[in-house]
Amino acid sequence: MLANELSQDAMQRTIRVLDVRVFRGPHLYSLTPMVQIQIDLGALEGFPTDKLPGFTENLGRLLPGLAAHGCSYGAAGGFLRRMEEGTWLGHVVEHVALELQTVVGHRVTRGKTRSVKGSPGTYNVMFAYQDEAVALLAGRIALELVDSLLPANLQGAEDLREVAEADGPFELAARLQLLKVLADERALGPTTASLVREAERRGIPAIRIDESSLVLLGQGRHQKRIRASCSDFTSEIATEIASDKDLTKLLLRQAGLPVPKGELVRSEPEAVAGAARLGYPVVTKPLDGNHGRGVNIGLATVEEVRWGFEQAREHSRSVIIEQHFVGSDHRILVIEGRVVAVAERIPAHVIGNGRDSISELVEETNRDPRRGEGHSSVLTRIQIDECVEHFLSRSQLTLSSIPARGERVFLRPTANLSTGGTAIDRTDEIHPENALIARRAAQIIGLDIAGIDFVCSDISRPVSETGGGIIEVNAGPGFRMHLEPSQGRARNVARPVLDLLFPGGQNGRIPIFAITGTNGKSTTARMLAHVLQANGSNVGLTSTTGIYLNGERIMTGDCSGPKSARVVLREPGIDIAVLECARGGILREGLAFDECDVGAVLNVHGDHLGLKGIDTIEDLAQVKSVVVESVRRGGWSILNADDVHTSAMSREARGSVCYFSLANRTEWPNTLRDHVAEGGRALTRERSGDGWDIFIHEDGQSLFLMCVDEIPATFEGAAEFNVANSLAAIAMAYCHGVPLTTIRGALAEFTTSFEHSPGRLNVFDGHGFRTIVDYAHNPEGLTALGKLVSHMRSGHQRTIGLVAIPGDRRDCDIRNMGAVASKIFDIIVFKEDENELRGRAPGSIAGLLREGALQAGCAPARMHVSYPEQEAVRFCLELARERDLVVLTVDDVEAVWRQVTGFEPAVVIRRGRDNHDVHHLRAS
Repeated sequence: MLANELSQDAMQRTIRVLDVRVFRGPHLYSLTPMVQIQIDLGALEGFPTDKLPGFTENLGRLLPGLAAHGCSYGAAGGFLRRMEEGTWLGHVVEHVALELQTVVGHRVTRGKTRSVKGSPGTYNVMFAYQDEAVALLAGRIALELVDSLLPANLQGAEDLREVAEADGPFELAARLQLLKVLADERALGPTTASLVREAERRGIPAIRIDESSLVLLGQGRHQKRIRASCSDFTSEIATEIASDKDLTKLLLRQAGLPVPKGELVRSEPEAVAGAARLGYPVVTKPLDGNHGRGVNIGLATVEEVRWGFEQAREHSRSVIIEQHFVGSDHRILVIEGRVVAVAERIPAHVIGNGRDSISELVEETNRDPRRGEGHSSVLTRIQIDECVEHFLSRSQLTLSSIPARGERVFLRPTANLSTGGTAIDRTDEIHPENALIARRAAQIIGLDIAGIDFVCSDISRPVSETGGGIIEVNAGPGFRMHLEPSQGRARNVARPVLDLLFPGGQNGRIPIFAITGTNGKSTTARMLAHVLQANGSNVGLTSTTGIYLNGERIMTGDCSGPKSARVVLREPGIDIAVLECARGGILREGLAFDECDVGAVLNVHGDHLGLKGIDTIEDLAQVKSVVVESVRRGGWSILNADDVHTSAMSREARGSVCYFSLANRTEWPNTLRDHVAEGGRALTRERSGDGWDIFIHEDGQSLFLMCVDEIPATFEGAAEFNVANSLAAIAMAYCHGVPLTTIRGALAEFTTSFEHSPGRLNVFDGHGFRTIVDYAHNPEGLTALGKLVSHMRSGHQRTIGLVAIPGDRRDCDIRNMGAVASKIFDIIVFKEDENELRGRAPGSIAGLLREGALQAGCAPARMHVSYPEQEAVRFCLELARERDLVVLTVDDVEAVWRQVTGFEPAVVIRRGRDNHDVHHLRAS
């Protein structure tokens, strides 16, 4: 019956992928990074899981781990109960994607599924991730698995390649293997992973830089890089010395440390002659090998020496032949001159049972779930190769030999974990003399982190009594044997490394100031950066005009998104980051950081509505609120008390709240009045005689800071929007602890010049008229600019305005832009650029702007249409007469500024002796 019901639907019958996003930081739905897959269920919207016979049982059988998912019930079995009661397939995909990641060892539990407003059957399926690539493949497999359990005529999920690539028809076992292989390939090694976990435990940001194990810890000037146990502090020359085993022994021998005698040889005859001089047994090893590759010990005959030489030659042109120290192999880990861990390494071996052959015992040993390929597992699988067979033959054994019950059979001469060895913790047993030898060896070679390979019969007794000594010093030693020894206590050896990199409990972070809002972000960010730089900080700034380091631009374009923010946070020379956080970047991939020190929301107006699911101002406010929801504990959220949408964010904002307001004290909003009455912090503008003053309110006290007139960017208070921007910048700086004298002095120097704030109220007085270049790109921004134009009218004849708006705005917003322009300017020039059409037909934007102006009562004769931007600017400048005010709202600010300053009018206006205008025609 189900198939019949669904088959009648002539529309889409299968699941279809509409969009895929990866949120790498806090986002609209959560502070947790997540993958989002938007799907359309089509006709399946009408059939939750309780209407799909056998679906719940089959899914639970294939993924038994789902039984542990609590879901909304908060207890094991909760999700299965939800499926039995009936839940939609998008919700199922979320849980399956989480469980698939869990199956391959990724600890993720958080997920959300939300229906898309106004689009029945469409869902945003979101789930946390540990690795992006693994999560995306898990998302695809989840969709495939759910699809495979549907009735046959409803299978065939579409556009899965948008999520991840996976060849061949769906078969769960094969897909799980594919996911496991990818997870293993993407996994950090045990050493790097332990350092990242310790960093995260301390709140130190950790970002994987490449496909290998290069990881950036910290931000800005506090950042450190690691690759396994090598760090920024690891000396290159010390690493080179350690890789040259012959040079290492020379330096240690010169320091009086016990090392085996040896020679460097390049041929079999030289190796045989060297063995004779040293005395048997001997060891052969590559000059610059690692992980025990090509090393053979206990060689007691000429034939064995020749064989050992050839094995070593496969890994190095030069071979070391040296004395064989008798005893157990130990790894002593030295970090910053301290012994932090000791492990006895046992070569790969099997224990006989009197029944199975050595080969079969190896297979059984490799079934240990702790054993895997490479270095990502606790133990490494034992590989049978020529070296194993040769080593067995020295004891008259083969792979077919059957050891007696309890007999231990060693398979390799060396005890490296990478060849299947095991480890026993001996940290608490090492004798002080042996520890001193290890510490000195690390210091002599010059390594901050060193693995000392030490052979002796008993590590608890001094090597001077037992014999033995140092056989190698390793740069970048692995931590696996210490983190998870086969026997004994695990050692958190990542802790002393992080103590070395970030002493004194430092968290490696720099202060982050995040600014969002519909209008004013760029100016506020520039003001704040100017103040912070005046306070002696090296400031990284992102804005819509580029990325700046201490005022010098290093990248051009709109850099208000998370990608640009990450550039600043990774810049090694900066102390502070000031980040403009635009709506688009938050919706696309979230914020570039997990938390900020100070977050500000300046205002929320109806711009960009109808885009990416943001249809109302309330929707937009939720997006902007992400910034203050990401403020760290102990930080500050700066909110505009005059904006009902921003002031309402105080309920969700983290840290302490500081308001700012343009309202006079008698007109304060109730929210602000109550906040100040309770001792809260606020910045306000208040009337004082003929002007305005700025006050700081805190703990029941009011402190005068400065007059608004002292801030050039406010145009003596006439540019009210810049007064608000100043209040926000002051609030952010003050909450960070910048001295008030510094704030006052810096803002008194900040102007709206093109150099200080390109595209933000840049004024050029030349050519006989005044020109203002600004970026106002929405009705609210243009309205605010219009108030300043109105204030300036008394000193000018006509006002000429160049007005435009991007084509992805709603028709009503475009018309409104035209209507606003009609109330401000005497002459309006509407423009549109090809790159701003955004799907609209050429001429349509200008047409809607004109339509809005006409509806507002603007006479047709006052309006002109000109494009592209360069021609429109030229048209406006040529229209201008003496004492006119020309306002250009443009996109390519730099090109327009060059055009304005370089403009040569056809008529030059000069003042004559009788104070009458004298017009001179320029020669063509």
